[in-house]
Amino acid sequence: MHPETSQTTYSGFLDKGRPSLEACGASSSKASLKNAVINIKNRTMEKIYDFKALSSKGKEIDFKQFEGKVLLIVNTASKCGFTPQFAGLEELNQKYKDKGLVIIGFPCNQFKEQDPGTDGQIEEFCQLNYGVTFQIMKKTDVNGPAAEPIFEYLKTQAPTEEYNGLKAKAAKTLFKAISKSVEKDSDIKWNFTKFLISKDGETIKRYAPTTEPKDFENDVEAML
Repeated sequence: MHPETSQTTYSGFLDKGRPSLEACGASSSKASLKNAVINIKNRTMEKIYDFKALSSKGKEIDFKQFEGKVLLIVNTASKCGFTPQFAGLEELNQKYKDKGLVIIGFPCNQFKEQDPGTDGQIEEFCQLNYGVTFQIMKKTDVNGPAAEPIFEYLKTQAPTEEYNGLKAKAAKTLFKAISKSVEKDSDIKWNFTKFLISKDGETIKRYAPTTEPKDFENDVEAML
C-alpha cells in the first residue's frame, strides 16, 4: 500500500497569496516600499519553528525547541472512527522518540463535534484508553477564521493529500459533503490529518485521515 501523501518544500511557501504592497502598508515613498519588501521577505521565510501554541494544560510551547527534530503534527478527536489511530501514533512515538521524532496532537471539535470534552478530559481519555505519552495541545480550530496559525501554515505548505483505493476515495467524498468548516481545497477535511516535517523544516508531507500511522513509517525513518 502506498502512503497517501502530498509533499511540498520550503521554497514553495507563499507562492500564492503573497500580500500586496498596499496590504503591507506601502505608499509611494521609497521608505514605505522598502518596508513592504522586507515584510514580504519575512513572511516567506516563516518556518514551523516560528510558531508558539498552548498545551492542554495552558503552557506555551515554543516550536523553536523542535528544530533539528522530525515533527509529526496531527489534528485529533476522541469520538471519531479514526480515534484508534492514537494507538498507532503512540507506537511510532515509543519506537522513534529517542531517535528524534516528536509527535504533537491538536484536538479539534470542528468535524461533527467529535471532540466535545474539556482539555483535561481529552488528555485523560488519550492516556487511559491508548496510553498516549506524546504532547497533547489545547483544543483548537484547524479551519476558518479562528484556525490555529500552525495549521494555516501547514495547509499552505502542504495543501493536499492523496486518497488511494476505492474506500479512501469514498471517504474523501463523504468528508467533503459533511465537513462544514471546509471552504478551501487546502482545508483539513477531517480528523487525523497528519503532517510530517523534516529536521530542517523544509520538507512537509501530508497524509489523509484514512492513512494509518504504520503506512508512513518508512517516511519517518527516512527523515530521521
